[in-house]
Amino acid sequence: MNQPTPLKTLRVDQLPINIYQDAHSLGKAAALDAQVIIQEAIKQREEANIILATGNSQLTFLKSLRSLDEIDWSKVRVFHMDEYLGIDPNHPASFPLFLEQHFLSHLKVGSFYPISGQPVEVEQACKDYTQLLKKYPADLVAMGWGENGHIAFNDPPYAEFNDSKWVKLIELADDSRKQQVGEGHFENMDQVPKHAITLTIPALLAPKHILCIVPELRKANAVKECLEQPVGEERPGSVLRTILNAKLYLDQDSSSQL
Repeated sequence: MNQPTPLKTLRVDQLPINIYQDAHSLGKAAALDAQVIIQEAIKQREEANIILATGNSQLTFLKSLRSLDEIDWSKVRVFHMDEYLGIDPNHPASFPLFLEQHFLSHLKVGSFYPISGQPVEVEQACKDYTQLLKKYPADLVAMGWGENGHIAFNDPPYAEFNDSKWVKLIELADDSRKQQVGEGHFENMDQVPKHAITLTIPALLAPKHILCIVPELRKANAVKECLEQPVGEERPGSVLRTILNAKLYLDQDSSSQL
């Protein structure tokens, strides 16, 4: 697989940005960068730990990543970012099920640690997942930005750059719930859960490498806000401009308002 050439590269504060022709090229480029990170971790420690996002914007990346035969997936632990509270694990909108369908069922990873949407005790489930993330520090997180600039389910006005927790129960912003309907995961707003368990912003910034994958026209306003407005919790994705270990992947559609 050849590395796609970006149409344009730029930097906003600390954040390097590559703009690609389309979502397919963007996903392929991010997957090849992920491959280098994963292979280096396996070379150094005989294992790699990765955190993956879900959602339609991640599909081209996940499809490209799962096709990379050069990775010894048996040495890779996979974590993810969030799950709706109370959702049936077989519901089409369940995030672990999404990863199973679009990634895990296509290869054999060393292990996968799902966030349960039906924990016996929420606070304990959050503590348990935090312990796993700290026991197996992530080499890579592949994330996106929501239509309101969220990362995982850290929505404005609930996002906290200096959150004391790594995993917690949050209330979903209406914009996030509308996005889930718009992507076809639910038929209407009444079906979308109002709460979710999510990795917090400090947990998402802890991995050695952060690949932020943001294609599609519906993300163009969030991209403009996160890159051109001041860094702030009302634009959670803007936090990536303040760190040295992140890279942003855009396509022509998502970068069209810049």
